[in-house]
This record gives sequence, C-alpha cells and structure tokens, in this order.
Amino acid sequence: MLCAAFFAGFVDAIVGGGGLIQLPALLAGYPTTLPPVLLGTNKLGSICGTTGAVLRYMRVVRIPARVLLPAAAVAFVAALGGASLVSAVSPSLFRPLVPVMLTLVLIYVLWHKDLGAHHAPIAFSRRRACLALAAIGGIGLYDGFFGPGTGSFLMLLFIRFYGFDFLHASMGARTINVATNAGALLLFGMHGEVNWGLGVALGGCNAAGSVLGAHTAVKHGSKFVRVAFIAIVSALIAKTGADAWSLHHH
Repeated sequence: MLCAAFFAGFVDAIVGGGGLIQLPALLAGYPTTLPPVLLGTNKLGSICGTTGAVLRYMRVVRIPARVLLPAAAVAFVAALGGASLVSAVSPSLFRPLVPVMLTLVLIYVLWHKDLGAHHAPIAFSRRRACLALAAIGGIGLYDGFFGPGTGSFLMLLFIRFYGFDFLHASMGARTINVATNAGALLLFGMHGEVNWGLGVALGGCNAAGSVLGAHTAVKHGSKFVRVAFIAIVSALIAKTGADAWSLHHH
C-alpha cells in the first residue's frame, strides 16, 4: 500500500494520474471500508504529495500567482461541490467516460507535435480568462467527485489555454490539484469520512514520491515530461478501459 502511494506520488508529480494507482490499491486493501472513507483518505494522501511537488517546482519554476490563485480558488470551491455529490450520485457512472476522455487528450497531444514545447504565456482577454476559469471549475468539480485523470486534463488546459510548456503545465496542474484535494478533503473531513492515521502514512510516502518526481521533471525538462505524459496517459487509458470493461461485463 505504501509502495503504491510512493509510486503514485512520483507519477503524479510529473504528469498526474497518481490517483489511479493509489485509490485502487486502497479499494483492494480495504474491501470492507465504505468508499467515501477511502476517497477521503486518498485525498489526504494526495494533498501531501501535490504540496510536496509544488514546493519542489517552486525552487526552479516561477509560479505565476496572478494566473494560478484565482484558478485555485475556483477549483477549491468546485471540488467542494463535487465531493458533496458523492453521496447523491454514484461515481461509477463516470467510469466508462474516463478512457474516452483520456484518449481524446492523448490524440490531441500526439497530433500537435510542438504542443507544450515552448513556454510562451498568453495574455488573457476577459472572455478567455472566464472560459479558462470555467474549464478549471469543471475539472475541479470532477476531481472532488471522482478524479481519475484530473492532472492530465489540467496539464492540457494549461498548455492549450495558457501557453505553458510541459514543465510549467505540470507545475500549474499540481498547484490546482492542491486546491481540489483541499476542497474535497474539507468536505470528507467534516463528515468524518477520513482515516487520518492511514492518510498521514500514505501522505508521507506520496510526498516522498512527489518530490522525487518533481525533481526528475525539473532535471530533464519539458521534452521528458511530454514523453512521460504520453506514456502514462496511454497506460491510464488501458487501465481505466479495462476497469470499465470488467464492470460492464459483471
């Protein structure tokens, strides 16, 4: 379980998608525990990791606070809303959509070969800013509610909308992830749906993996992050596709 958390943190810090390693490990390891408790515990582990990654990135990559702070605030509120939906709607309804959405992201990145190669932040008009914040709100809602693939969706958003390269997009996505994890964790925590002891243990391992992952990304730069992104998103498509298929056929 703790090895899964370390590996999840490592992968997550570079391109996102760590939740698809850590959460299934929790579900398999604690089959009798209620899903909301495992979701809450997973968020506690994840926020330690994403915070560790952001702190590591900050030593090298300048965080554009003017862009990211409003986005993080929107994501926080949206994730709170998403987490509150968990008891009303079954997240499993979304499961078949995840591989489809990730496949679209992958095709887009492969199609646009220069995407995310250069860091040229785009000056925002009010309309573009509102569109970007709406998209981040949507991703935040999804993350609070279900979550798989959030990091990958955020990275594409930062590259496509904000003109970031892969390295800056990875840092931006982790920053928003801290906010979405915090929003969801606040709600789960208020409802007593967190195993704090296990969550802190997971968090320690996740953070160690994240710092190593962020260090690796910073050391090897945007080209490496792009290759890692393509490889990991491909693996996530296979994993989520297989999960959805086996559920459908049971």
